[in-house]
Amino acid sequence: MAEAAANLKLVYEKILRAASKKASEHRYFEPRLVAVSKLQSVESILSVYKSGQTHFGENYVNELVEKASHPQILQYGTEIKWHFIGNLQRNKVNKILNVPNLYIIETVDNERLANMLNNLWVKFRKNDDTKLNIMVQINTSQEKEKNGCDMVEAPALVKHIINNCPNLKFIGLMTIGMFGYDIANGPNPDFINLLKCRETICNKLEIDFKNIELSMGMSNDYEHAIELGSTSVRVGSAIFGIRPQKNV
Repeated sequence: MAEAAANLKLVYEKILRAASKKASEHRYFEPRLVAVSKLQSVESILSVYKSGQTHFGENYVNELVEKASHPQILQYGTEIKWHFIGNLQRNKVNKILNVPNLYIIETVDNERLANMLNNLWVKFRKNDDTKLNIMVQINTSQEKEKNGCDMVEAPALVKHIINNCPNLKFIGLMTIGMFGYDIANGPNPDFINLLKCRETICNKLEIDFKNIELSMGMSNDYEHAIELGSTSVRVGSAIFGIRPQKNV
């Protein structure tokens, strides 16, 4: 527990250093740290929360439901904010929308999923004007096994969400990117692609680029991602240590 808290402090320090190296056009925001707590215990999450971390990310719907509904987590009210960052199957939409303190779903990648979230959110939101925060996931590496919409299709999907999904609030783009890229070879092309994708969307839909967040960068490359303009990084093992094995 103490090690995770110490790691969190170190990650914060690295984020601040990376942010100081951003290009001037990216200095309008403070990067958000999302602590990826996949397969971590409630006790570990609370240890990191008590050290100042409020945003947590989960990859599996059932695990998120269990953790977010845990009595020890619920006692902190709305302070702990949950990001869903895994593949969302349509048959689990009702489950995810019922999660206490769900802050955002970062992995919307098609119109059918967007429509379903939009139509069902009215059953779960706490008041009439609360919208569900979402990001559109982009497959910037074009790997067939990766989820995410194609970059070419992204402007149409974002337009559909803005124009036809009044219960959703589009706040940005997310990518996972190719694992293990060596920045000695230059800037990560997946991060560059997400920047280009945002630029295309902004030009086609006349949106100020400052109004589109970029969720990119994980434990092995979050500093590089921030230097390139990431507004939100998803960091797990650099905080919690080696991830436990998932029970099969």
